[in-house]
Amino acid sequence: MAEKPVVLVTRKLPPNVEARLERDYRPQLNAEDRLYDTDELLRLADGADAILPCHTESLRAEVIERLPESVRIIATFSVGYDHIDLAAAKARNVTVTNTPDVLADATAEITMLLLLGAARRASEGERLVRSGGWDTWSPSFMLGVQVTGKRLGIVGMGRVGQVTARRARGFDMEVHYHNRSELPPEKAHGATYHQSLEAMLPLCDFLALHCPSTPETAGLLNGECIALLPNGAIVINAARGNVVNEAALLAALASGKLYAAGLDVFNNEPDIDPEFARRDNLFLLPHLGSATRETRDAMGYRALDNLDAFFAGSEPRDRLA
Repeated sequence: MAEKPVVLVTRKLPPNVEARLERDYRPQLNAEDRLYDTDELLRLADGADAILPCHTESLRAEVIERLPESVRIIATFSVGYDHIDLAAAKARNVTVTNTPDVLADATAEITMLLLLGAARRASEGERLVRSGGWDTWSPSFMLGVQVTGKRLGIVGMGRVGQVTARRARGFDMEVHYHNRSELPPEKAHGATYHQSLEAMLPLCDFLALHCPSTPETAGLLNGECIALLPNGAIVINAARGNVVNEAALLAALASGKLYAAGLDVFNNEPDIDPEFARRDNLFLLPHLGSATRETRDAMGYRALDNLDAFFAGSEPRDRLA
């Protein structure tokens, strides 16, 4: 019987996923959950047949070019793949897969949490209670913005955007969306399509970003776009940090152009701009979009399904390169 393939796993995965890895492969696990630098990753990859990374590993062209010849597939534990140079992988004949379809519900839940938290000043309120500073009540105390019945614009109507549109209907929100193409009615869930982002922005009391990170979407929400939003709008980002021009966002929050923002993702996370922590009108989370037990298990199983297919000689379901 042929030896089981060796899989380098760059981060500590959920116990159920690691158990399946132990059963079906010869995994090199990261029990301490340390973030490997490039040299260590390359050293550990020596002799591995596959790498199972997360979005925390930057597999740039120069890294992929230095991978050992033994590595034949990179099965990333993420739906996003902007951390992997697909062209370099193709040039090396290294297959790349991701884990789509399984995290839409969890990320849409976080979107609604961000939306509600930002609108209803949840961070401020919780700090007040925990610090012992809550000593009064009045009709004007801690007023926020009501969500019910407001207009929500969604940028990127993929799986997460579609689930977010459905969830927003529970708050009787009027939903608009901008996407590369218009969706069939059964996928739009009653949302109104706008071919132009600029045409949609003036209609958005809330703006939720769900577009992928690509060269075209980098800095998509900039000062010019923010200026088109209604005064007092609220911005939600559960996509990728680099789709927002953070300096422009912070300036709009400081000026009052934006009432608030709810952010789960940032540039240079976790070493984010310290100005975020200083602003009261921000509801902040540490990249929790897919952080449920059910979703992280499903992501791991999806990555392993792709490895199973590849090593069985079949086409992986989620092949990117």
